[in-house]
Amino acid sequence: MAKRKFIIDLDGEKVEVEGYDPKKALIRYLMKKRRSMLMTKDKEKVEKMWENVPSNASVSGARSEKRYKINWKRQGEGELAGARFVFELQEI
Repeated sequence: MAKRKFIIDLDGEKVEVEGYDPKKALIRYLMKKRRSMLMTKDKEKVEKMWENVPSNASVSGARSEKRYKINWKRQGEGELAGARFVFELQEI
């Protein structure tokens, strides 16, 4: 199975990514955003990034478009206790 091209639309920002599955391509992109928040030392930059995290996303491929609601949390709960900047995806 070959990688396909997807376009991720995050509240106006469009990013082209490659992947096998639309949801997994979105997760991969959001994990990069999360990683940059975790690795940034400047607290002001982190706060600015936190304010600009996307809450909705749509992933369009050649044949379909899927929409997701992204629930971000500063601190993980339950199974993810102690983790910072966690997110959950819900398909709309």
